[in-house]
Amino acid sequence: MLNFIHWNVDPEIFSLGPLSIRWYGLLFATGFLIGYYIGEKMLKSENVSQKWIDSLFFYIIIATVVGARLGHVIFYGWDYYSQNPGEIIKVWHGGLASHGGALGILIAMYLHSKFVTKRTMLWTLDRIVVPTALVAAFIRTGNLMNSEIYGIQTTLPWGIIFERNGETVAKHPTQIYEALAYLISFGVLMFLYWKTSAKNRPGLLMGAFFVFIFLARFFIEFIKEDQEAFEAGMALNMGQWLSVPFVLIGAFLVFRAIKKPEVVFKNSKN
Repeated sequence: MLNFIHWNVDPEIFSLGPLSIRWYGLLFATGFLIGYYIGEKMLKSENVSQKWIDSLFFYIIIATVVGARLGHVIFYGWDYYSQNPGEIIKVWHGGLASHGGALGILIAMYLHSKFVTKRTMLWTLDRIVVPTALVAAFIRTGNLMNSEIYGIQTTLPWGIIFERNGETVAKHPTQIYEALAYLISFGVLMFLYWKTSAKNRPGLLMGAFFVFIFLARFFIEFIKEDQEAFEAGMALNMGQWLSVPFVLIGAFLVFRAIKKPEVVFKNSKN
């Protein structure tokens, strides 16, 4: 008899009347706070103004939440949400798509670059993707606490029986797999930023982020249960189809960045 991990954690930490504090929300917020600290330290090392830093992370928070929520609504649950539009704003019920979050951040960084920094979009993206990888790891840990987005049945000793969902067999803890992949990506990106000249090669860090994160996501999806019924029978599920363009774009950005000369911006405290 295999001794699998039995998982029955309550997603809610505590509640005060109508206010409910959940592990997912706490981990999401913690990830952003730590990400802000890391990003602020990076940008200050380049003498970037505090005004730019504060506005940048405001854009990121709004873009991540709105983009990830709309990504889930449009790509995974349109049949339901089109009939229940009031549920769209209920983010606390779960349902965020990383691909939607990535698209939201791209749009937000375009706007931030155009109206705030007056720099290239890649300059901004190369810097914010580093802490973003860490935030992604926190979010996947939140999925674990919610007993959601796990994998297919496994006989591996670290398989988890998600009892809260009525499971009786062990499943791949794909949330942990993804969180570890994102943590490794974060470590590599931190090394590239601080120990090499990668930040002076526009698109290199951004491209590496896309390749690391979405290539990991692509392969982990093979052992992940379908999130929606329409994915049954698909050779590649929705998450994989959405990952392919990001991997290809990332590879292109890395290749182009290596071929082009370095670019060093002169920053000001304005």
